[in-house]
Amino acid sequence: MKSITIHGMDDEMDRQIREKAAAEGKSLNKTIKGLLEQALGGRRSRREEFVDLFGCWSAADLAEFEEATKDLRQIDPDDWK
Repeated sequence: MKSITIHGMDDEMDRQIREKAAAEGKSLNKTIKGLLEQALGGRRSRREEFVDLFGCWSAADLAEFEEATKDLRQIDPDDWK
């Protein structure tokens, strides 16, 4: 994998990148790579590559599913006699 050195970065850009990295809990390297991927049209994550095949539930979808299937998580002792 290649490495790149960036010369002459101004203090404000350095500060913004460091703040973004800290806010996202990422390293400077991962943050800068993410910014470059985004600026260049980026590659999609594995999840994004396949979302059209398997879909993606929202929090509301999950809550609805959990509510609709909550009785399936109950064990009826009479069923085991």
